[in-house]
Amino acid sequence: MARSSSGTVAGLTAAALAVVGFLGYQASASVPESLEKPAAAAPSALPSKAAAEAPREDPLAVPTGSGTGVRVVYSLGERRVWLVGTEDLTQTFPVMPSTVSPEPGTYEVTSRSGRIQGSDGVEIEHVVRFATVDEVSIGFSAAVDGSMSSPAPGRKTGGVRMERADGDAMWTFATIGSKVVVVP
Repeated sequence: MARSSSGTVAGLTAAALAVVGFLGYQASASVPESLEKPAAAAPSALPSKAAAEAPREDPLAVPTGSGTGVRVVYSLGERRVWLVGTEDLTQTFPVMPSTVSPEPGTYEVTSRSGRIQGSDGVEIEHVVRFATVDEVSIGFSAAVDGSMSSPAPGRKTGGVRMERADGDAMWTFATIGSKVVVVP
């Protein structure tokens, strides 16, 4: 399965889980008092996989397990980036993933380019590279024309696109050697 498809599947799965959770809540809220719930669940009752994958309570909060300190956090599944400063969250914004994505893990910014032509032929600015996968450079960038369209399927591209204003913030925040944490 291509990486761009997995992001779509993850998004649809998260949406479906949210609907199921909401319907479950509605059902539990309308249970008559004569059908009270047991005081405690049976010891063998374990949380389901669906419950473990339920949407986060605050989708704009920095994902748990993304490390500490100053860092860029990139969630493949949520298609979102967080810029985390010395004190707390500095900024968060949505991104459009490329067709080639890095594995979850910790990386560092290795190179930057002010303005170049992207591998998809689009003129881009504020390129912040942090990984290489199968000889494809992975990095954050903003299209000069402001577009954030999905990359062409079948092309190996590594540009994680964002709005131009967000690209400006990334450029200022993520200098050479900055930590980038990729989460699922």
